[in-house]
Amino acid sequence: MGQEQQPGRRLVLGAAVLGAAGAATVGSGGSAFAEEKAGGREKHPGGRLPVPAVVAHRGASGYRPEHTFGSYQLALDMGADVIEQDLVPTKDGHLVCRHENDITATTNVADHPEFAGRKTTKTVDGAALTGWFTEDFTLAELRTLRAKERIPQTRQRNTLYDGRWEVPLFEDVLKWAEKEGKRRGRPVWLHIETKHPTYFRKLGLELEPRLAKLLRAYGRHRAHSPNFVQSFEPSSIQRLKKLVDCPGVCLLDALTSRPWDFVEAGDPRTVADLVKPEGLKWMARFADGIGPVVDLVIPKKPDGSLGEPTTLVRDAHAQNLVLHPYTMRNENTFLPLDFKRGTDPNAYGDSFGAFRAYFATGIDGIFTDNPDTGLLAAAEFRKG
Repeated sequence: MGQEQQPGRRLVLGAAVLGAAGAATVGSGGSAFAEEKAGGREKHPGGRLPVPAVVAHRGASGYRPEHTFGSYQLALDMGADVIEQDLVPTKDGHLVCRHENDITATTNVADHPEFAGRKTTKTVDGAALTGWFTEDFTLAELRTLRAKERIPQTRQRNTLYDGRWEVPLFEDVLKWAEKEGKRRGRPVWLHIETKHPTYFRKLGLELEPRLAKLLRAYGRHRAHSPNFVQSFEPSSIQRLKKLVDCPGVCLLDALTSRPWDFVEAGDPRTVADLVKPEGLKWMARFADGIGPVVDLVIPKKPDGSLGEPTTLVRDAHAQNLVLHPYTMRNENTFLPLDFKRGTDPNAYGDSFGAFRAYFATGIDGIFTDNPDTGLLAAAEFRKG
C-alpha cells in the first residue's frame, strides 16, 4: 500500500521523498495538527486520497468537452481521485462551470443569432478579449447553449460530442457528487477554483460568499470535507478561509507572472517571490497547498526538454504544503521534448515517461486531462 494523503497540510512527506507510508489528519490552515488512529492506521472522516493523487483537469477533458457532465462522469468512471471545477458567475449571480467567463470557444453561442448583440470586447485581468461572457447572460439564457470542444484542432475526436451537454450549474455538480458518492459508497472529491475573483468583485458578482454558501448547504465547508478550494489570487483563498474550513490551494503560474490581485493592490511580488521559502511560509499562514505549473517543479531547458528539479517540493513540504501541479496531457504538443514521439503534434507521446519524471519529485498529486493515463502512472508510485 502506498502513502495516503489527507486534504490539508502534510505531516509526513510522500514515499518518493522519504520512502515511508502513512499520513496525518489535518485541520484548516493555521490550526494544530492531530493524528486519528484506527487499528494502527490513520483515518480521515472525509475519506482519504492516495499519493500521488490524480486530479481530473476540468473532468476527463482529454476525451470529452471540458466542464461538462460527460467529462466529469467519465473522469469519475475512470477512477480519478479528484475532479476539478472552475467557477464563473452568470448575470443573475449563479455559479457555473467554465474555465473562463469568455464562452466563445467552449459553447455554441456564436450560432445563436439572438445573442449576436452580446458579443463585445472586455479587459479581464489586463487582457483584452473579444467574445461572449457569462456575466452578460442569465442562467436561463446560458441553459439554451451547448458545450463544445475548446481545442478541436488538437482533439478532433472530442468534437463528436459537441452539443451533447449544457454548461453545468455548480449546484448541480454538488448534487451529482452527492448522488454518485452515495451510489459508490465513498465521497466524490472536488477541486474548486474561483476564476478572476477580483474582476468579478468589481462587477458586484463576488465569488467567495456564493461558493461558501453552496459548500455549507451541501455540508462541504468543513476542514475534512472531500474538496479543495483553489485560486490564482491568494486573496481569494484568504477570503474563503474566513467563510469555510475546507483546505485552500494557491495556484501559481510562471515565475515572472504576478497574481492579478497583487497587480490591483500594488504588491510587487511575483511568483518567483512566492516560491521562495519566505513566500511559501507566507502562503502557509492561510493555505494548505499550492498548485504550481509543472515548470516550477521541473524547469524546461531552452530546447524544451526537462532540466533538473527545483527545490520547490522540498521547500513546500517543509511548510506542510501539499503540491498539486498542473497540467499533464498525452499529446505531443503539450509534452516536454524528451517525451514527444513522432512528428504529429496531436499524436500521443510518451506521457507515462513524463508522469514518472514529475511523480519522482515527490509531488502529492497532479492535474491531468487524461486521468486513466495518470492513474496507471501513479500506480507505480503507490506500491511503496
